[in-house]
Amino acid sequence: MNPSTDLVNKLWRLCALLRKDGVTYQQYVTELTYLLFLKMASEQKDESRIPEQYRWGALKAANETEVLTRYRQALIDLGDGTKIPDRSIVAIFQNAATIVREPVNLRKLIDAIDGLHWFSEERDAFGDAYEGLLQKMAEETKRGAGQYFTPRALISVMVQLMAPQPGEVIQDPAAGTGGFLIAADRYMRAATDDYFQLSPKQQAFQLNDAFRAIENVPDTFRLLLMNLHLHRMDLNHIDLADTLSPAGEQSKYKNADLILTNPPFGPAGGAPTRGDLTITDRVSSYQLPFVEHVIRSLKLGGRAAVIVPDNVLFEEGRGKALRQRLMSWCNLHTILRLPIGLFYAQSVKTNVLFFTRAAEEAPLQDATEAVWVYDARANVPSYGKTNPFKAADLDAFAAAFGDDPYGRSVRTNEGETGRFRCFTRAEIRDKDDNLDISWLKDTSGDPEDGLETPEEIAAAIELHLSNAMVEVRALIDEMDEGRLAAALAGTRE
Repeated sequence: MNPSTDLVNKLWRLCALLRKDGVTYQQYVTELTYLLFLKMASEQKDESRIPEQYRWGALKAANETEVLTRYRQALIDLGDGTKIPDRSIVAIFQNAATIVREPVNLRKLIDAIDGLHWFSEERDAFGDAYEGLLQKMAEETKRGAGQYFTPRALISVMVQLMAPQPGEVIQDPAAGTGGFLIAADRYMRAATDDYFQLSPKQQAFQLNDAFRAIENVPDTFRLLLMNLHLHRMDLNHIDLADTLSPAGEQSKYKNADLILTNPPFGPAGGAPTRGDLTITDRVSSYQLPFVEHVIRSLKLGGRAAVIVPDNVLFEEGRGKALRQRLMSWCNLHTILRLPIGLFYAQSVKTNVLFFTRAAEEAPLQDATEAVWVYDARANVPSYGKTNPFKAADLDAFAAAFGDDPYGRSVRTNEGETGRFRCFTRAEIRDKDDNLDISWLKDTSGDPEDGLETPEEIAAAIELHLSNAMVEVRALIDEMDEGRLAAALAGTRE
């Protein structure tokens, strides 16, 4: 077992100390965010930005009667910009509050963290341990976890195929806990001897300007900031905001070289409020407007890999118009039909769209000439705790995809009996621009047959209801547009 894995297991077992306080897994990981930050600053001899009374040594030395009071005050003051000049510390601790109710439990938690062996030959012992905690949390809390957590194995495959390069602006408009950004940074560090092979100017760009991200959920944003901080990444262009609001129109989110993202799925509670999403401006779900954001935010020639649910591939109305725009402005060269069960509900069906923005602002003809579809869903084992998804499970897809991150590698059409097929733009047009293309007969059974716990069953029901609401909302929007068009026609007459 490597040191980081051992740390993860030990930290996760500490959760038992707080369970009797009614603490959820996400609350526990958030609580560890605060404590790990203070412990890390102590380990790395970097406590100058933290008032002395709130440093790790002071908390460790506090007796049981005062430790909780001191800790609560530390969370308040460290999130106060009038008392703490460091922006990153204030952002991490802003509006922070402990969920620990008993001083004895906090004392045990501090002592347990202090007793762990943090030093390792691995560069990112803290960061890797924290990443492991986030993965543990997602595995234990399937309900809702897909809203902010993407399996790290899938992230690894997507990053490897997209091959981020130093000097590129890399964006995630639905950053969650930062998995895509961290994996991209790790990929580039490995290729450049931790950036030491770059010039000073290039190093400065990588450390200060390369990454752009937006996250809309405050608690998840806190986890994102801590995760990036632990991995020694800059927080200069990381925003707490709604991508589908005017904040997503800012210039720093334009002209990205590479976008890697897993947008949220389901009803959004309202249509986008920004003015540039002309196709999905009336759509009250997340996935379609996020795809339009990605299309518009790529620089000419930029590339993207985006996780989307199945309805993006077949939805009529605005969905169809969006697919047509995607294939017009971009070369949608590859669709990966993902296995079922990778996300928080066993029945959710997802895909990865790989595309490149055309080199021209408004191509005279569709930039997409053909779409390659890889079916990694049909006739594969179900994934779950007993059979976790691994990056190696997509080795065959990676080999078929090829080494070119723009999808230009020589490929083999495997035909109706294989998993990788090519469909021309004309063939897709004949399918009424429906990209939900499957050809293999799936004999693996219904994935929901494997649901066991009440939480899993409830999550599946919630997903079905959520998808139904998206469809109903889309139908209402289409009907409203029809009435408007009829009214305008009557006015002209």
